Amino acid sequence: MVTLDLRRLRFLREFEERGTLGAVATALGYSPSAVSQQLTVLEREVGTPLLERAGRGVRLTDAGRLLAQHARVLLAAAEAATSDLAAIGEQVRGTVRAGGVQSAARHLLVPSLGRMATEHPLVRMEVSELELEQALPGLRLGSVDLVISDDYDGHPRPRPAGMRFEPLLSERLLIVLPADHPLAAPGGPVALADLRDTVWVSSDETTGHHAMIVGNCRALGGYEPDVRHHSNDADVQLAVVRHAAAVALLPLLNLPPEDPTLAYRPVAETDLGRRLFTVTRDGPLSPALTAFLQVVTDQAAGLGDGFPRGGQQR
Repeated sequence: MVTLDLRRLRFLREFEERGTLGAVATALGYSPSAVSQQLTVLEREVGTPLLERAGRGVRLTDAGRLLAQHARVLLAAAEAATSDLAAIGEQVRGTVRAGGVQSAARHLLVPSLGRMATEHPLVRMEVSELELEQALPGLRLGSVDLVISDDYDGHPRPRPAGMRFEPLLSERLLIVLPADHPLAAPGGPVALADLRDTVWVSSDETTGHHAMIVGNCRALGGYEPDVRHHSNDADVQLAVVRHAAAVALLPLLNLPPEDPTLAYRPVAETDLGRRLFTVTRDGPLSPALTAFLQVVTDQAAGLGDGFPRGGQQR
């Protein structure tokens, strides 16, 4: 009879998801050789090869893929059992590992930590700044429990199978100009078409934010924007607007409440928005994660019309 070690099955499941020993090692905090040793032990335990050479690396054999599928089921069952046991106690306990895009981390995740510490002191909280694409492997494998991600009008993110997506917050996008920009003076909406000759700043070229700016300038303005500057940090983008006379298009959560050097203007052609949503694994949620989701949802509801709306809007 074969006895399967859940810890070694997690190594196999990680390899199925991430594809290389190095990526598994980075994710789990081991050396690649240690990961290889654990998988070799698992091969001995089941009595069949699970990995085979493929060029300079290795890949799963048919038996390895089959066992990885069973590992997925067994690990999910172990997680469900842990959640059920945690629910028996009178106090909520456990660990929640949460991540989110920068504005969500700043305005939703981090402000929720204090209430969690007060109401659920036995819950260990771990918060990171994460993009959904970074977090998906961890979400699937259980090393991340919750991600707050976003998408933009006309540029929805993919919804991978096995994940639960729930809406959290909708907000408006505003054009951000230097306060002394000629188009800032009238105080009303600004047409993207009038920013044809302007230098733009956006997030990295691989992000939905960059795709949103380029797509809207093409569709609404009829031109290819001159995006010279890139940063995933909204504060850096705002600094570029101040010092390089560039233009940005940012959600309200990213905008400081008062800044006389900046002007915020609606888009004239149409209302553009961003939606924040929570992403968790399909299946039962632990009591700790359920409690944190409620706190985050309350935090989002509390923002309401209190979004930052500063900058010069004369």
